[in-house]
Amino acid sequence: MMPFYGDPDQLRAAVSSALAQTDPDWRLVVIDDQYPDRAPGEWVRGLGDPRVQYLLNETNLGVSGNFSRSLDLVESEHFVLMGCDDVLEPGYIAQMRAAIERFPGTSYFQPAVSVISDRGNDILPLADRVKRWSRPSSPQPVILRGEPLAVSLLRGNWTYFPSICWRTEAVRQAEGFDPDYEIVLDLALQLTIIAGGGTMALLPERTFRYRRHEASVSSATARYGGRFDEERRFFQNVAGDMEAMGWHHAARAARRHVTSRLNAATKLPRALRVGDRDGSSSLLRHVFTNRTVR
Repeated sequence: MMPFYGDPDQLRAAVSSALAQTDPDWRLVVIDDQYPDRAPGEWVRGLGDPRVQYLLNETNLGVSGNFSRSLDLVESEHFVLMGCDDVLEPGYIAQMRAAIERFPGTSYFQPAVSVISDRGNDILPLADRVKRWSRPSSPQPVILRGEPLAVSLLRGNWTYFPSICWRTEAVRQAEGFDPDYEIVLDLALQLTIIAGGGTMALLPERTFRYRRHEASVSSATARYGGRFDEERRFFQNVAGDMEAMGWHHAARAARRHVTSRLNAATKLPRALRVGDRDGSSSLLRHVFTNRTVR
């Protein structure tokens, strides 16, 4: 499933990476969320491959709305909610099929990931170095579950949402994506699945290329308020849920949300430098307090 609203060239690269899979048994659905240029959709429709379907939303649904529609359209037992700017390595589908056969009933599968820039070259910015440091180390595929997995993700979300292969039933049992969130909706879904007894298969082979966009200073700082207010509210809600389950270590990790605070701290100098008072205030609030913004 590929929700689309973005760069047409990157969409073409994403779709082409699906067409290049060594395992040909897949279906791709591109869900256009009313992108103003119709040319990308015409290109997808013109591919002439029966495995590729193009759908145009009647209205713009936004990020979480288009994700939810994508989930509604899933027909197979497993699915990937791939970014329209990301790239599959040729062996991605084959790796996932082998992992599903090896670990039947697993809720979701996280491969190793390469990070690329807008231009497509390999990069490793600070955020992704932290993800690599936080990710559990295993040379072989391994199953993770329960409170230890929740603690690990709450200390620092080292997963890459668009690269994950999900078991459809597990996601639907978790009632899909929480409409209250846009920034942390992937972590919220994972924690709901984990709290319900679900499992993750951690895979060591690097079969996905995640695009890290080089946003401008002005557009990045404009999003600070909403982003970190949402994260703080999310962690406070999760702390209460984990405490109620008796997962005290997970609750403590949620209350501290150390990596999230460090992320805000790294953005503070830039916000101050460009004179973004609202963004700076939000960042300072996130770094130094647990309180939710009402």
